[in-house]
Amino acid sequence: MSSLGRIRTITVAALALLSLSAQAAFPLADGNGNKFPSLAPMLEKATPAVVNIATTGTVRVEGNPLMNDPFFRHFFDVPDEPQIRKTQSLGSGVVVDAKNGYIITNNHVIDKADEITVTTRDNRVLKARLIGTDPDTDVAVIQVKEGGLTALPLGDSGKMRVGDFVVAIGNPFGLGQTVTSGIVSALGRSGLGIEGYEDFIQTDASINPGNSGGALVNLKGEIIGVNTAIFSQSGGNIGIGFAIPINMVREVMDQLVKHGAVKRGRLGAEAQDLTPALAQAFNIKDGHGAVITQVSKGSPAAHAGLQPGDIVTAINGNPIRDASTLRNTVGLLRVGETATLTILHEGKSRDVTAKITDSKGDGSQGSAANPHLKGATLSNIEEGTRLYGRIEGVLITAVEPGSPAAAAGLHAGDVIVSANRHNVKSVDELNKVTHKSKTLLLNIRRGNGALFLYLQ
Repeated sequence: MSSLGRIRTITVAALALLSLSAQAAFPLADGNGNKFPSLAPMLEKATPAVVNIATTGTVRVEGNPLMNDPFFRHFFDVPDEPQIRKTQSLGSGVVVDAKNGYIITNNHVIDKADEITVTTRDNRVLKARLIGTDPDTDVAVIQVKEGGLTALPLGDSGKMRVGDFVVAIGNPFGLGQTVTSGIVSALGRSGLGIEGYEDFIQTDASINPGNSGGALVNLKGEIIGVNTAIFSQSGGNIGIGFAIPINMVREVMDQLVKHGAVKRGRLGAEAQDLTPALAQAFNIKDGHGAVITQVSKGSPAAHAGLQPGDIVTAINGNPIRDASTLRNTVGLLRVGETATLTILHEGKSRDVTAKITDSKGDGSQGSAANPHLKGATLSNIEEGTRLYGRIEGVLITAVEPGSPAAAAGLHAGDVIVSANRHNVKSVDELNKVTHKSKTLLLNIRRGNGALFLYLQ
């Protein structure tokens, strides 16, 4: 058989396999009775649920910290009113509850929005209100009151396999819907530094700018992920896209609808991946799990009897692949819920129970003792937050306008790593180091950069 003949045979066989694997998605007949595979019947039902989201908002323009001083403001004739800049954003969203008008999207699509507008596929322009948002998973829920919506059924992202066919649907830039197809390239992607909680589905279906918040659907027309990011050095799509698994989105959405925010669970234990070398050291054949490295006193982990060296292999029957999976799983548990942990203790498997507590319930927030920092609200970097495990220091959660902290140039989101050349890991440590100091030398982490501030 010629090479061309073999290619034709392989192509026909592949199409036949594709059609057999998804009969529900591919009615195989045209008007003349000819059979062929097509995504169109499934997409005709799925695409009305994907909407365009446009936002407008305002942000305060940060100037030179010296301009907070009244003398400099008067000398340079700086207006007393804060400088404000208008912002706009475009993205996509997915209707998942037509009756209540709930739409899921990415947090970064609606971040800092004063007004949110939804445009449906039939060109209706609807005002939406924010129900809740979770920056750590980049999930947000908005709501429209008008009826006549079409919702996408929720699939089970836990059943997806590498090689499954998927379709990415977006409604970017108000241009109308776009559809791209591909396969699941990988599962459980984490450690990318995109979000605080990462368990991404990786796909080669093109996820282009403006598609953030759109749907990743299977061949049944069920949403199995929310498109959120791409990996690219040029800004264009190179076939590496990431979607938040719908099972994670469902857990976050439930809490946002009920509480308006996600109440992070806390176990009170630090862990690392079970590497092949550690598995050999612990004389374990199965190299999957998370090794407990530290247990906090009085924590749920301590009450459950966890010890350093124990290996968590499952929580509530769900396998724990590594430390990232452990963190994601605990972070999505309800506060007050009792979880069953399957662990390996000295090589023997057993189940223990732990009652999950609030990650922010230990009174770790407060004000600074030093007058130079007056007006700054300080917080420990707690387990379950996006900075936990990435940096050690004290987080500034808010800065009062016109306060000494604002005049010093401190911003909400800054992390104080050291004070007067002493590393600080908690609000108590920072106050002990600085409360009697007339001058302060602070090492600050801000975004992806760092700087020193000298306050006197």
